[in-house]
Amino acid sequence: MAEAVVIGAGIGGLAAALALQRRGWAVTVVERAQALEDVGAGLAVAPNAVRALDSLGVGEPVRALAALQGTAGIQRPDGRWISRTDAAAAEARFGEPTVVVHRAALVRVLAEALQPGTLRLGVPASEVSADGVVVTSEGTTTADLVVAADGLRSGVRAKLFPETAGPIYAGVTSWRFIVARPPGELVLSETWGEGKVFGVVGLGDGRVYCYATAPAPPQGSAADERAELARLFGGWHAPIPGLIAAADSVIRTDIRCLDPAPPTFHKGRVALLGDAAHAMTPNLGQGACQAIEDAVVLAAHVRTPDGTSSLSRALAAYSAERVPRTAAVAAASRRIGRMAGLSGAAARLRNTGMLLAGKLGPNLVLRQMDPVLAWRPPG
Repeated sequence: MAEAVVIGAGIGGLAAALALQRRGWAVTVVERAQALEDVGAGLAVAPNAVRALDSLGVGEPVRALAALQGTAGIQRPDGRWISRTDAAAAEARFGEPTVVVHRAALVRVLAEALQPGTLRLGVPASEVSADGVVVTSEGTTTADLVVAADGLRSGVRAKLFPETAGPIYAGVTSWRFIVARPPGELVLSETWGEGKVFGVVGLGDGRVYCYATAPAPPQGSAADERAELARLFGGWHAPIPGLIAAADSVIRTDIRCLDPAPPTFHKGRVALLGDAAHAMTPNLGQGACQAIEDAVVLAAHVRTPDGTSSLSRALAAYSAERVPRTAAVAAASRRIGRMAGLSGAAARLRNTGMLLAGKLGPNLVLRQMDPVLAWRPPG
């Protein structure tokens, strides 16, 4: 039986391990963290990723966690709408809901679907070579395939693709927090104003995920991040001020991405996957979705691991399929970020254009997402 080592137990790494196991591979996942901690915040699992999760046998457990319902869209700081979308219309167009979950919940679903003994926690990979040699705290292994899913600051990418620049700062920082759902109706939306963004999304467990971005110097911090949010967004429409006031803890993270990403996602027996390959800005909510796509495409191409030559062709096919796809999604995400970051007259012109597009019909707005959300897994 062919053996694969996956480095990193994030969403992409766990999805890759599950996809490979379903194709008959013996898989070990090594993760430096001592536990799969309840870290991160909310994330959207869009229809393209829901279909990919179906191919891994875990689509239904994820659907059961939550789904967007009702009207969503983009508002101004005074609460007036710039663009509105009906979740039912979006689901009808793309055939699947957008499921909003806590990151840790999706990690648990994937981890629990793996065969017992697959996941090795507290085991960092200190060395990886293109010929499949992996050195960890437990010893040295030579694998038929190595999947580097070790994130934005991937050590494997830095070693095997030294010509590729590291992550760059996108010019904005982000804040994220989760609070109890307030009483009354909750409108799910993103609000854009003068280069800043505040998003409100309901989770299926009775809580609300909030995120915000604003221009800031890199590596900045405030003595009280909740107070900083109140300073930046406290004058915006309800329920934003109340949600900020209810926050117990706020996570602040600079937005960084790979621009450009490596020109290929493989070298020798090693495949890059997820943020290690193509970390993108969060404006389209596709970072985790693209990692899940990577996983099912990779497993589909290496489904018959019958030798080095066959694996080489399979990994070349994986790169050929995923490099242009993820580059297009990352570019679209950056475009949305630039639009959201407009201010003054440019922002007013943007708002007018989006209002006119909405009046021409919701399908026009949804159709713009076809290249991203209509994707289907191989086979």
